[in-house]
Amino acid sequence: MTTQFSDLNLRPQLLQAVSELGYTEPTPIQMGVIPAMLAGHDVVGQAQTGTGKTAAFALPILQNLNPDLKSIQALVLTPTRELAIQVAKAIHDYGQHQGVRVLAVYGGQPYGQQIYRLKKGIDVVVGTPGRMLDLMEQKNLDLSQLHTLVLDEADEMLSMGFIEDIESILKQTPETRQTALFSATLPPEIRRLA
Repeated sequence: MTTQFSDLNLRPQLLQAVSELGYTEPTPIQMGVIPAMLAGHDVVGQAQTGTGKTAAFALPILQNLNPDLKSIQALVLTPTRELAIQVAKAIHDYGQHQGVRVLAVYGGQPYGQQIYRLKKGIDVVVGTPGRMLDLMEQKNLDLSQLHTLVLDEADEMLSMGFIEDIESILKQTPETRQTALFSATLPPEIRRLA
């Protein structure tokens, strides 16, 4: 018996976007993570690049967005600007039929445009830990209403020395948030963070 995306209890707008992007059957990581996240559970996923992990966390985030909430509802931390841009585009593409507002924030870009977009209202922020912390310290990134936090490629962030930044960010998010951690490997430091 094969499972289809339509078996995962996703909104029609998400199923339409997934279909338009050419996907019909969820990958193993998606089959494991999507139902768990939709049920509100924290998840730790061991996944290599190319296994469909972005959709595994993006679809539940989009499913649970409250369009009436005018605050950041999901935060995705990535180790590099390239991955931040890629993940933000993917979330935008999956959420294209529900008007999701996604912003990628990362160093090497002027603050002005990122701050302007944050003030206008964003549902999902994707970015690197350093820039996230800078925006939080400047009081331009309010995570008090955050529902979901995703650590993508956590082992990469660890090897790049971001562990303290990540811990600082975690301290400024609600304890009630849902957390999803994805890593190609699960060294002791990642287990402790999880």
